[in-house]
Amino acid sequence: MSLDSAIPTDHPPIGQVPIDSVPIDQAAADQATTPGPRSRSRFSVPRGLLAGTVAATALAWVLYAITPGGSLRSALVQTGIYLGLLVLTACSRRAKVLLMRTVQRYTMNPLMRLFLAIGINPLGVAILETRGHRTGKIRRVPVGNGRKGNSFWIIAEHGTRAGYVNNIQHDPHVRVRLRIGLRYRWVPGIATVRPGDDPLARQRQIIAWHPLRAYNAIGVRVFGADLLTVHVQLDTARAGDGRIA
Repeated sequence: MSLDSAIPTDHPPIGQVPIDSVPIDQAAADQATTPGPRSRSRFSVPRGLLAGTVAATALAWVLYAITPGGSLRSALVQTGIYLGLLVLTACSRRAKVLLMRTVQRYTMNPLMRLFLAIGINPLGVAILETRGHRTGKIRRVPVGNGRKGNSFWIIAEHGTRAGYVNNIQHDPHVRVRLRIGLRYRWVPGIATVRPGDDPLARQRQIIAWHPLRAYNAIGVRVFGADLLTVHVQLDTARAGDGRIA
């Protein structure tokens, strides 16, 4: 009998460890040590928020400096609010969304709707009309005027958490009340959510050196938590004179 035939064929070569003999725990440990993608920090600030906070704070102090008899307390209060919102966003975006939605729903939005109803539009905003996806009722909310021809762009402050964004996802048929010529008119349109669009780049295009749009953009960045682009294709040929109910 030859020497080769005396060696079992299923025996591994000398110095080589069988694969089956590697402990499972060791393999898991080797896999765990393999570098992977960096995990998202618990504290994060959305893009544009820091720049918006700096701009809003600077604007508050500039107005204090150039306004005769400007209130130092007002500038300090505004600075505290902006910094507080920055910290709140870094700690919990959900908490900030809940806070801002409550403030806007019961103070800012009703006031803006009242101004627009009597023909006063100090901030150059528009009104977006959607249909509630749960109640079926008409919902109207002030939004920044991002009209570019027959396109109307909106930067949603709270992303998919915004009520009108949810309404659009269920029913894209909307109306926008904005100035056409010398009069305000309701313009129907089809809205689409654009999650792949860069909201900050889109916002810069919307501003186009327009002071009121720039002021609105600062507010969106300061009060928002998850910016999202929404596009409305306007049908200006069907613009009407319906009044705000």
